[in-house]
Amino acid sequence: MGLLDGKRLLITGVLTDASLAFGVARLAIDEGAEVVLTGAGRGLRLTQRTARKLPVVPEVLELDVTDPGQGQAVTDHLRDTWGSVDGALHAIGFAPEVCLGEDFMAARWGDVSVAMEVSAYSLKALADVVVPLMPRGGSIVGLDFDATRAWPAYNWMGVAKAALESANRYLARAHGSTGIRFNLVAAGPIRTMAAKSIPAFAQFEDTWSERAPLGWDVDDSTAVAKACIALLSDWFPATTGSIVHVDGGYHAVGA
Repeated sequence: MGLLDGKRLLITGVLTDASLAFGVARLAIDEGAEVVLTGAGRGLRLTQRTARKLPVVPEVLELDVTDPGQGQAVTDHLRDTWGSVDGALHAIGFAPEVCLGEDFMAARWGDVSVAMEVSAYSLKALADVVVPLMPRGGSIVGLDFDATRAWPAYNWMGVAKAALESANRYLARAHGSTGIRFNLVAAGPIRTMAAKSIPAFAQFEDTWSERAPLGWDVDDSTAVAKACIALLSDWFPATTGSIVHVDGGYHAVGA
């Protein structure tokens, strides 16, 4: 018997089999869940191709979180096919190149607003999609990177992650009475397509495993996937508005 037997999950953010969301989708299927993936824009074909690498090939729906029409279409489709949804994974983030790097002052609001909408407001947009399909409650889990400090070159994406963390708390407050939980998993650095866009990612690789009390492997996302599955399951019924750190303990130590 799996942790997610009988559950139906919407999972965003699967681009390649190195994606954190792919690891979550694979483990969710192994634990008994029925899964639907979403993709957007030019990445939709990548998602469709990668979906075929999962133990059970899931349906892939188009969902651009900046397009309310697509969100409503996903809601309508899931209502027709599933009737209800038990959980969702938010693994969505993007910032224009100028928002990353060594010059924090280079980005203008037009660039920053894109990062904020896609990386933070999108948690609310995803809630718009699935909350109407959760009459008996559910769990929405987002992937995060610790926003309590300033990281090399992370710049406005770090600001967007801080907004994501705040939005998570407010969404938890807004939907707690209906039994819908919102939580984030703050993952340590993993070699993914998204990581390649961070100019200073090599600095994280060099220091993380040395400073994390439990050590850290940038090529292994298993621990992150397990944490997401636990939060999507019924094993955390009284946890919401929280951030679970899965980073080898790096966040807890100083120099």
